[in-house]
Amino acid sequence: MWLRLGQFILKYRIPLLIILLALTGFMGYQASKMQLSYDFSRAIPTDNPKYKTYQEFKKKFGEDGNLLVIGIQTDKLFEEKIFNSYVVLQKDLRKVKAVEDVLAVTSAVNLVKDSASEKLKADTIFRDKKLTQAELDSSAAVFLNLPFYRGLLYNAETKAWLMGVRINKDIMNSSKRVAIVDEIKKLALQFGTDNNLEIHLSGLPMIRTELATRIAAEMNIFLVASLVLSALILLLFFRSVSSMTLSLVVVLIGVVWSVGTMQLFGYKITLLTALIPPLIVVIGIPNCIYFLNKFHTAYNEKGDKLKALTAMVDKMGIVTLFCNLAAAIGFAVFALTRSQILKEFGVVAGINIMLLFFISLILIPAVLSFLPPPKSRHTKYLDNPRLNRWLDRLERWSLNHRKLIYGITIAIVAFSVIGIFKLKSVGFIVDDLPKTDKIYTDLKFFETNFKGVMPLEIIVDTRQKNGLRRNAIKTFRNIDSLSQYITAQPTMARPLSIVEGMKFAKQAFFEGDSLSYTVPDENIMPALNDYLSFKKDSSGGNSFTKLVSTFMDSTKQQVRISVSMADVGSVRLPEILDSIQLRATQLFDTSKYTVQLTGTSVTFLEGSTYIINGLKESIAWAFLLIALCMLYLFKSFRILFCSLIPNIIPLIITAGVMGWTGIAIKPSTVLVFSVALGIAIDVTIRFLVNYKQELPRHGHNLKKTVIETIHSTGISIIYTSLVLIAGFIIFCFSGFGGTQALGWLTSLTLVTATITNLVLLPALLISIGEKRKK
Repeated sequence: MWLRLGQFILKYRIPLLIILLALTGFMGYQASKMQLSYDFSRAIPTDNPKYKTYQEFKKKFGEDGNLLVIGIQTDKLFEEKIFNSYVVLQKDLRKVKAVEDVLAVTSAVNLVKDSASEKLKADTIFRDKKLTQAELDSSAAVFLNLPFYRGLLYNAETKAWLMGVRINKDIMNSSKRVAIVDEIKKLALQFGTDNNLEIHLSGLPMIRTELATRIAAEMNIFLVASLVLSALILLLFFRSVSSMTLSLVVVLIGVVWSVGTMQLFGYKITLLTALIPPLIVVIGIPNCIYFLNKFHTAYNEKGDKLKALTAMVDKMGIVTLFCNLAAAIGFAVFALTRSQILKEFGVVAGINIMLLFFISLILIPAVLSFLPPPKSRHTKYLDNPRLNRWLDRLERWSLNHRKLIYGITIAIVAFSVIGIFKLKSVGFIVDDLPKTDKIYTDLKFFETNFKGVMPLEIIVDTRQKNGLRRNAIKTFRNIDSLSQYITAQPTMARPLSIVEGMKFAKQAFFEGDSLSYTVPDENIMPALNDYLSFKKDSSGGNSFTKLVSTFMDSTKQQVRISVSMADVGSVRLPEILDSIQLRATQLFDTSKYTVQLTGTSVTFLEGSTYIINGLKESIAWAFLLIALCMLYLFKSFRILFCSLIPNIIPLIITAGVMGWTGIAIKPSTVLVFSVALGIAIDVTIRFLVNYKQELPRHGHNLKKTVIETIHSTGISIIYTSLVLIAGFIIFCFSGFGGTQALGWLTSLTLVTATITNLVLLPALLISIGEKRKK
């Protein structure tokens, strides 16, 4: 079959090349329309109850993750120069397109009792003009007497000040967000420069925009780096510019097809799918090396270029097919998970690794048929004295030191298993960033001074329209009790709710007495109700009433409690959420109220859980499917056993190293195992296929066949392993910790897989073969 296929490709090479070129042009056009993803909630299945709750929340109350925060730390904010500059910053931010509101000290309002109209009037504390120092001192005294703003806009102890910029949710989910966030950042940094203050920027809009921008930049850098590195290795290996160029063309076509596939499926570039183009380069180059290596070997034997090309397809077609199939399975199993972001990665990677096989199969023999035959310098690598000496050593080890090999292997595996028991599973929203990164340090600034910026939302549902009017005092007291419980948590800020507005109104009713900032009781509420139809503030706007109105739905059935919290990680977060849920159950009668926790913090936890569980399942699926492929290919349980052991051990060693070095299991690190298994099994397939082909030629003499297989496949296995390891090492230079871990952990797995396949696998084949003869 493969011989005839080789003849077919050479016979119809021109039409096949035209078709390949046309398809590449089409895919290139699709790739040109590719966009970045700005949706970070797709890790959860759409039928998940918590996902549905979050979507319902957004429909009623709007986006919870569209507040960008700007922080400064100074004890001189109320000095004339700095404060007036702060006012200008706020005004300039309001002018930025897509900025809906700016919450800051400068726009703070005070509720004032108007006895004549029997209404509460919302007056701007700081007048809309350039203030003198005396005016500032007077207004500042009023502001600092209002408990409503403590912990929200400032921290009195640390002298930290916060300005919140609310951005339009539609802009936040589009490519325009980058320009908007950049403009906000520019204005804030200019204010810092003018006043010699360090500016801290955070909030989900900032974090997500920065991450998305870096993803796009890294994708381009890694793609270029992987191509350059691959080109150098190929040139060093084959000493041929034409072979190097041909290999690069193969992987570049693969890259174009991979990005085009994303567009055809309606996907966007995410942190995961951004890795696919560099991975295509890394995986595609070994295809080229094996095809070219077999072509050069066949040409040396036959002396005829066309016969050598036919032999290349005949011998390497089935091997490369199953190698790509195994690698594709390692990635495609992610499509079996329930996480949308993993499904996209699995589908695109799996499909394009298989497409890479067909691109290689058509392009390499077709193009080589037009090029002149290889010269002696191009095939000189086939007789590399240094590598041959290493292969001789491997041969002697496999034949004469099998017990020592097994002993060392058992000791390393035992040590690794101990490390596996030290593994922990934990994830943070920004834990893939270095601890010195500005995004990370700014987030820690807000956690230190304001207890964090990650949104948590609590919905109290009265289960009937106008339900908040039913026993309102008790409901408000219970909300306040829950808020106090949350405030007492070290990683959670004071919540905002309709109750905080009621407390503020009561303070105003009692002439601004800060001691009256408490929940209104049955005696005060009737009198206070008459005052609760607010008048507009002196500046014609009313940020306070707009803010309070967002904490109750239009039917007065549900009330929202908004909390900002620290990025506590996936281990502590469920404990905190469970404690809040328990406290809510104690406070609210479950037969009359429903209390639900939602928001970005909850969806992050649920998404991380789905991704980690999905990745664990994918490893099991990868083992099963690859084992079935190996069983079909070799039709022998003995060879199946021999093939899986050298690939399971590297994964155990990698997991052990993670445990000993304290690297946690999280979405970015669990990814390593399925990817490494799918790639490492290539070496096993190439070794065992050659072993099976050589066995009849050596009269089924196991030792002679193993020796021949080590020498005939060893050089190409070492070179392809070097390409793969070098390709993944590139990821170690990423700015994301998860991508760095993917780089060095996968490289470690591939190094150990190469050693086990060239040392342990031959020893197993001989040992099991000898036992079978007995």
